[in-house]
Amino acid sequence: MLLEGFQTILTFSNILVIIVGVALGILVGSLPGLTATMTIALLLPFSFGLTPVASIVLMVSVFIGAIYGGSVAAIIVKIPGTPAAAATLFDGYPLAQKGEVGKALSTSVVGSFVGGIISTTALILFSPLLARIALEFSAAEFFSLALFGLSIIASVSGKTVLKGLMAGCLGLLVAMVGMDPVSAYPRYTFDKTALMNGFNLIPVLIGLFGASQVLLFLEDKGESSGKIKEKIKTKIIGVKETLSLAAAMIRSGAIGTMIGSIPGAGADIAAFVSYNEAKRWSKDKEQFGKGSLKGIAAPEAGNNGVTGGTMIPLLTFGIPGDAAAAVMLGAFLIHGLQPGPNLFTSDSDLVYGLFAGMLIANLFMLLFGLLFVRYFAKIISLDTKILMPIILVLCGIGSFSMNNSMFDVFVMLGFGVVGYFMTKLNVPLSPIILGIILGPMIEENFRRAMVLEGGNLSFLYSRPLTVIFLSLALLTIISSLWSAARKTSQNNLQ
Repeated sequence: MLLEGFQTILTFSNILVIIVGVALGILVGSLPGLTATMTIALLLPFSFGLTPVASIVLMVSVFIGAIYGGSVAAIIVKIPGTPAAAATLFDGYPLAQKGEVGKALSTSVVGSFVGGIISTTALILFSPLLARIALEFSAAEFFSLALFGLSIIASVSGKTVLKGLMAGCLGLLVAMVGMDPVSAYPRYTFDKTALMNGFNLIPVLIGLFGASQVLLFLEDKGESSGKIKEKIKTKIIGVKETLSLAAAMIRSGAIGTMIGSIPGAGADIAAFVSYNEAKRWSKDKEQFGKGSLKGIAAPEAGNNGVTGGTMIPLLTFGIPGDAAAAVMLGAFLIHGLQPGPNLFTSDSDLVYGLFAGMLIANLFMLLFGLLFVRYFAKIISLDTKILMPIILVLCGIGSFSMNNSMFDVFVMLGFGVVGYFMTKLNVPLSPIILGIILGPMIEENFRRAMVLEGGNLSFLYSRPLTVIFLSLALLTIISSLWSAARKTSQNNLQ
């Protein structure tokens, strides 16, 4: 049936659709503020004139390209193009600053490719099984999964664990702004209508990582201008280095697939969890945060693992795994198709054509990523006096484009100032993002679980998946604190 799927998809028009979709996705993903969901929604009207398989494959190709594209901006200018790329900049940007732009970008696309292929393979082979596991998730499991993700703060805080925890708490406070998820009572809005839905993640992300860099550049009056330009290398990652990353990429691809198959989890959680697990299993943990190749490959394999994982509940039960999949569900319905178990028998040519299309889309993503390395690298070789104003303009456009609101632009500038002072005080920025992303998920699901259990905390130890995630969270915190304490004692002895 998969061979028949390739026969369905291997036509000139379908291949052209895949090429356009992947290229558009990479472009959109690399521009801060523009999301895959937004692009897929805009493409929905164009799907009327396409065949059902071409329509679905176009949107999936955009999704695949955009998740990878977010890493390009993260590596080159330290602004995650998408929230899923926030974990990639921990090591991607430092490696680029060392002049190894080609190696950083090629590692990113190889990791993305491996994660995408693993998730698509799992989609083909294990869709019903993974979907059943995903359906076991209730509020208690979502709470424990998010708490496990939040425990990563200790491991991404570097040498300043206390400062990292403080930043994480600040992120949780920022996440509390807006309507209470259970009672719908406004919190910390100061009677401002614009704050009723809280702070939008994209402007906050752009401000912390993008606008703050512009402020730091203005402070040193351009003295660092051109320092990186002379040592740019566009050489891509070699075969030996790729093989050394294989275990981390395969593990992260599997993590991304599992998390992607859970409706509502998302690529950003998959990226952070994958990064943490890569660091946990690595023998050279000290290199993480300084330009480690595993620190780039793992989160990219994890967030691209979501591309196939999110299609599992959509195709098997008609339940969209995330916002992008929800828009794709609309495309199915437009063409008179109802995702679910019957889809595999009534429209098997479309389903397996989609599977084949996803495999081909990942191949084109790898090809484009490797071909455009030298062109992407030219961006970082620009004089910073030219690059920084461009970055500031992109920050403004990206923030405004989310809701067509100047309020989001002011939010971006405000968090740019926050990011500036945090950088000056050596406070890590990544924990605040983790707090903002995972805070609402933790609060909402904990309170929902409490309501379902009648105020009883028994769900913390009576549900196997919840116990597993809580144990992993505890293990992560203990191992991170133990590692930090050991480093401190070694430094004192020296």
